[in-house]
Amino acid sequence: MSYINPRLQPKFESLSIDLKNAILERNVRIDTMQDFIKVLGEIAEGK
Repeated sequence: MSYINPRLQPKFESLSIDLKNAILERNVRIDTMQDFIKVLGEIAEGK
């Protein structure tokens, strides 16, 4: 189960539903903006 830091929730909510689902399916923990950017980068690269 993925975790999104509540302070980053507004940024997460601004994403498209498909991108939000792609993040949640990865079972990641996003505590910092760096974590958030890393996951988005991995998705963009197709990893």
